[in-house]
Amino acid sequence: MSSPKGKEKISQPRSPHHPPIGKKPKIKNLKGTVSRIWSYMETDRWLFRLVILFVIVSSLLSLLGPYFIGLAVDVMTGAADSFGFGQILLILAVVFVLQSVTLALQNYWMIDIAQHTVFLMRKELFGHVLNLPVLYFQKSKSGDLMSRLTNDIENVSRTLNTAVIQLTTSILTLVGTLVVMFWLSPLLTWMTITIVPIMFFGMKWITKRTGKYFKEQQKELGEMNGFLEETISGHSMVKLFHQEHRVLDQYEKHNKQLRDAGYWAQVYSGFIPKLMNSLNNFSFAIIVGIGGWIVLSTNATAISIGVIVTFTTYARQFTRPLNDLANQFNIILSAVAGAERVFDILDVQKEEAKNDKKQLENLYGDVVFEDVSFAYNKDEKVLDKISFHAAPGQTVALVGPTGAGKTTIISLLTRFYEEQSGNIYVDGNNMKQIANQSIREHLGIVLQDAYLFDTTIRENIRYGKLDATDEEVENAAQMANAHSFIEQLPDKYDTLLEGNGHGISQGQRQLISIARAMLRNPSILILDEATSSIDTITEIKITDALNRLMEGKTSFIIAHRLNTIEEADLILVLKEGKIIERGNHHSLLQQKGFYANLVETQTAREA
Repeated sequence: MSSPKGKEKISQPRSPHHPPIGKKPKIKNLKGTVSRIWSYMETDRWLFRLVILFVIVSSLLSLLGPYFIGLAVDVMTGAADSFGFGQILLILAVVFVLQSVTLALQNYWMIDIAQHTVFLMRKELFGHVLNLPVLYFQKSKSGDLMSRLTNDIENVSRTLNTAVIQLTTSILTLVGTLVVMFWLSPLLTWMTITIVPIMFFGMKWITKRTGKYFKEQQKELGEMNGFLEETISGHSMVKLFHQEHRVLDQYEKHNKQLRDAGYWAQVYSGFIPKLMNSLNNFSFAIIVGIGGWIVLSTNATAISIGVIVTFTTYARQFTRPLNDLANQFNIILSAVAGAERVFDILDVQKEEAKNDKKQLENLYGDVVFEDVSFAYNKDEKVLDKISFHAAPGQTVALVGPTGAGKTTIISLLTRFYEEQSGNIYVDGNNMKQIANQSIREHLGIVLQDAYLFDTTIRENIRYGKLDATDEEVENAAQMANAHSFIEQLPDKYDTLLEGNGHGISQGQRQLISIARAMLRNPSILILDEATSSIDTITEIKITDALNRLMEGKTSFIIAHRLNTIEEADLILVLKEGKIIERGNHHSLLQQKGFYANLVETQTAREA
């Protein structure tokens, strides 16, 4: 959704031949984010420790294989006779089988840990999102929010599945290989590790740049998803105003920005395998060259051919963990960037942080606004010292031009926002002291555009009262004048609705929405001109259903068609956030003011 300030301006695409310019988002707290992910693994920590144990075992086994292969070469060349060739083959078979088993088990268990961890993160994130204030959604793009719920969480899942094991294995293999290499030949080991400083500075240069570009990539992906969601939701408007070319141009800009962010993230991370392969080949050449010279030298017999064979394997096994460490570090940086985007949402304060607010068991519907003011932006008030009293069972109509503050009054009443000054009382209780959920349990809302879920008609009506029986659902539909058309559908109440009620008329959707409110039987009813853009026959049915629904309830009506509020007990005429007139229909006509002019203009237009 767009914020009250308007939509964000789409920035110009960057050239793929230059890094993105400007200030780039960076990982804010690597240690803190990893610690928060670890907190979700509390119930699986014993299994995680078992995985680490198996990683240690498999890493040790990976060190034994090359050693015995070199020993086999020495046995065949006569340089060693401590083991028979058959014994060495048997030992190698046992080593490789055990290594395969430990690798399989640790991968299986780590996948289980990862999926359970991400399951808990998704559960907490979605539950938190449901409890965020409405203002947060109006300031955020729904596509970006969806990206955090899906893409960023999945990024964490992929990293936990593979990167954790590989990172641990790489560290253990690196240390173990280095120890064995020094034991076999300190000279060749020192010659091999001469490439480490080159690797270190190369990796430092690369990883310094990859983190911010992976974060930028996730950010651009979220923005593009937001644009796609907005475009697809409003596709009818795009077609109606023939804006396909403009939308395509906007999408191209988003696509280029995502391409540029992804381009530089992959370019810098792609340097890693190329650098490592080059250094790996260089290390191999050093070992073969110097080792061969030592073996052939008549003055040096400390190194055998088997040792050189073992060393070449260890040298690759030494550089491969360095390569893996750099690659996995990039993956982890990407996952941490995604996790931070998830935790950014979890750190947003919920709608109600206090649990000590009052719970209302019953509500009579006595509503008082006392000098209530509200502003979306500090510089511009939407409501300015609004005061009125709605007694239980009265009908209050809100009239005025667009932007006068009618919807804002309703939003304050439903606690989507909180008044910035003044007070709102319900049955003598200040709304600030009442739990929002407690208030909403006693509210019923029928909007101009009824929203229906992708489920059956029966469940859409039951949404107003989840524990209602089928008989109660059907009774509510009869009172809402919806029963007759529902019975004519192929599956009647079990008819599956899709795409916000696609396949039934707007009036029929409205009747289902009224039936939902009927079933809830609220104390306070809010109507947003439920009969607009409806044919005459359907309007009669809806009006009749609404009259039944309003009986004995305090009702607030946002009125666009003034002939629908002639019987209202109190009509509030708003303009620029202030009440400029109040009274009933007849008294306001006698005043011959703003309301009377509206009625006269609308009557003339209809005539």
